[in-house]
Amino acid sequence: MIRVLLIHDTMLIRSALAVLLGGEQDLDVLTTSWRHERRPADDWQAQVCVVDGDGAWSGLADTAAGRVVILTEAGRPGLLRRASRADVRGYVSKDSAPERLVAGIRRVATGERYVDEALASDFLRAADMPLTHRELAVLAAAAEGAPVAEIAAALHLAGGTVRNYLAAVIRKTGARNRVDAIRIADSAGWL
Repeated sequence: MIRVLLIHDTMLIRSALAVLLGGEQDLDVLTTSWRHERRPADDWQAQVCVVDGDGAWSGLADTAAGRVVILTEAGRPGLLRRASRADVRGYVSKDSAPERLVAGIRRVATGERYVDEALASDFLRAADMPLTHRELAVLAAAAEGAPVAEIAAALHLAGGTVRNYLAAVIRKTGARNRVDAIRIADSAGWL
């Protein structure tokens, strides 16, 4: 029996997934939401955690023996890149057939990786993200509305260096300005 912890904030989706997964003979499903979850995933003694890719999944890879499956939308290669760096083991598209989620859970439970074929091209594009870690940090701070001086102080940089990073981000993303660069990076899942 594979014990699965399903974490999703939308009750209707969480309930539907629980019913779907609960119908499998070899899966024991527990559910919670990000808003109500206060216990570490290890307290649930789950072998696999299934989480919404838009949630706070990044800390879960260190728990549940690193066996995390994220549900995500296609077209978000940056999110896949971050998840891969966090050692997430399974990736299932929200638009895939339910059988793919079940297959992903079973593969990840055995310690293998699972990548839904609907996300394969996004994984290839994830390697092509043009921004450096520092450029992403500057852009993330700018996305929160921080002015150049505040970004510089927070990241221990000179104001001119922050402006140079922002100019590089705009050039690399093909954006018209900082706001457009934030929109592009956010829609690609880089932020």
